[in-house]
Amino acid sequence: MTERVETKLTELGLSLPAPLVLPSPNRIAAKLVGTTLYISGHGSDLLDDDSVKRHGRVPDRVSAEEAYETTRALALKMLATAKWAIGDLDRIAEIINLKGYVYSHPDFDAMNAVINGASDLLFEVFGDPAGVHTRSTIGVTALVKNQSVEIDAVMRLHE
Repeated sequence: MTERVETKLTELGLSLPAPLVLPSPNRIAAKLVGTTLYISGHGSDLLDDDSVKRHGRVPDRVSAEEAYETTRALALKMLATAKWAIGDLDRIAEIINLKGYVYSHPDFDAMNAVINGASDLLFEVFGDPAGVHTRSTIGVTALVKNQSVEIDAVMRLHE
């Protein structure tokens, strides 16, 4: 039987990519503590989708609009990782928090518009109130492997 969240993804014309699998034994892509699911940082270098720009500083090499699409794709990958960790996306009761990091020029001050890509996707999939979350958006001078963006999240599961 198709799950409610995955049905919504299909309605949006989306399908889950492969989840994040980390190559090191000292960290994991997602960790469940009680009913709280912590999702590790998902950076643009992890995307297999060639339709999004993954590397370079915003807005010099990657426009804010391109970075928005990248964070949207990262949110989808984050959901794939959540499914890997908990088995069924319908177990997610709500998105608690989203953090976004944007490799940006010092004069660029629209990091929030970039991370809206992830927030918008989560809201479209989970709706109100489950998809409404707290958020921090941080501009940084560098990210690993010259990635343009990285996001992580905290989710609460149904008991």
